[in-house]
Amino acid sequence: MEEWFEKQRREMLRIIEKFTPEDGTHDTEVPGLRLIRSSRLSEPVYSVYEPSLCVVAQGSKVVMLGQEVYRYDPSSYLTASVHLPITGQVVEASKEAPYLSLQILFDMSQILDVIQASGDVIRPGNETSRGLKVSRVSDTLLDAVLRFLKLVETPRDIPVLAPYAMREIIYRVLQNENSASLMQFAVVGSHAQRIAGVVEKLNREFAQPLRVDELAAEARMSASSLYDYFKEVTGMSPIQFQKQIRLQEARRLLLSGSIDAAEAAFQVGYESPSHFSREYARMFGMPPIRDVRRLRSSMV
Repeated sequence: MEEWFEKQRREMLRIIEKFTPEDGTHDTEVPGLRLIRSSRLSEPVYSVYEPSLCVVAQGSKVVMLGQEVYRYDPSSYLTASVHLPITGQVVEASKEAPYLSLQILFDMSQILDVIQASGDVIRPGNETSRGLKVSRVSDTLLDAVLRFLKLVETPRDIPVLAPYAMREIIYRVLQNENSASLMQFAVVGSHAQRIAGVVEKLNREFAQPLRVDELAAEARMSASSLYDYFKEVTGMSPIQFQKQIRLQEARRLLLSGSIDAAEAAFQVGYESPSHFSREYARMFGMPPIRDVRRLRSSMV
């Protein structure tokens, strides 16, 4: 069985290497499929994970959500059930053996469709858990992922076969022992699905003032319940979540080179540029201008 697993992994390795001629994230013609390559260890990279499945063919990566650390490698995979601000870092890679992985994006309607097709009856419940999980890769899941990946080599098959391959991947993920919470995120009326709605709103309206009472009313929860369930899903409070989203967006704006730090602060919702600079330095290790100068220098 180990020999079979290694053979599948090497085939994944071959295809990802073929379609990632240089370091970075590469979109493919297969809907929802991205390929990632890094030939060196990376600095912490701040981003927002979309609902997705991440599988590693070679190397290893660490993801931080709040104060929690998740590590995954070829023997494991990571699932994100909601949009989450994370810090990612490649911790095992070299020019000779680059970090190679793939990300498969999905949405909750696809999960609900598979649940209904399987005949399972999942009722709205109070179950909530982290929106980020690392699980062991099963043989059946690896096989399904490889079939999905192979479609990049046969583009004419994509329109017909990609939807079926995606359904099988979701089905295999749902068979995992950690899948109960993922199911709840797809079920209308569940606590997990309501929190997912709050997460989406904060991602969309991060520059607006945070009003927990209004969010709680929209989620049909008390303010204290919203706080508890939100922290259970995201690993942080609503205000901490909003702060990370705001600061990541401000950093992106500054790197674009079109505005200064004060304007970036106002655009992401800060009323005080000095307050913004302090929080920016606390998150990224240095004030905005110095941080952006360092990042641009490293890019060059």
